[in-house]
Amino acid sequence: MRASMRSTKIFLGVILALLCAGEVGLAETRLDSQLQKLPIVHGQENAPVPANAPAKIPEGAQVIDGIAARIEDDVITDSEVRELAAFQQLVDGNSKPRSEVIKELADQWIVRGEAKTELFPSPSQEDVDHAYDAFLKQFPSTEDFKVRCAKAGLSDAAVRRMIEQQLYLSRFLDYRFRPQAQIETEQIQTYYENEFLPQLKAHNQPIPAVGEVADTIREVLIQRAINDNATKWLDDTRGRLRIDIAPQGNGS
Repeated sequence: MRASMRSTKIFLGVILALLCAGEVGLAETRLDSQLQKLPIVHGQENAPVPANAPAKIPEGAQVIDGIAARIEDDVITDSEVRELAAFQQLVDGNSKPRSEVIKELADQWIVRGEAKTELFPSPSQEDVDHAYDAFLKQFPSTEDFKVRCAKAGLSDAAVRRMIEQQLYLSRFLDYRFRPQAQIETEQIQTYYENEFLPQLKAHNQPIPAVGEVADTIREVLIQRAINDNATKWLDDTRGRLRIDIAPQGNGS
């Protein structure tokens, strides 16, 4: 869950969690931070995506699903764009511009293809349930969650599907790039002094010894390295792909 839905309670465990946000917290939603430039060919690429609005279909035409973008010999559909935009609205209260949503779906396409090539296993139902429960706890109440889902036009099944997909993709990125993330003791000390301590001091919290939080800091730095390496890989891969964005609502 992004910062707009995080609690700011100030005790040591939460301070650690806040320091991990964007690193450890992004282990399950890492793709959002890896959206870089993408060749936009034409279309209303910067228009916001109405999360629960149907695409415009010419009079007399029957379209099961429109094409939002073509990526190599595959397509990204309008329904995929709308569903991801709806999920963003559920999480953040608003969705990204259409071009950003398509960028994220393109990155997911790249990661998913690589994961399937390597026969990377899907998460178990138990793991998905745990991830769903953790996601649900980010909302004030179950009723609030249901209201927000309805507002975004998302069913509970759709939310579970999105969570399962993000879990699968982020775990593959972790599997792929964690071995390259080697953290030295000096890096832990630098993070402790330059980032961790200032946060605690700003909230007048007790200062633990570096040894007490070294494992958590190491994981934060590992996640940063994974993000950096995954971003570079996606940039290199995306640059070799042909991605054409179709005009919004063309129903083609």
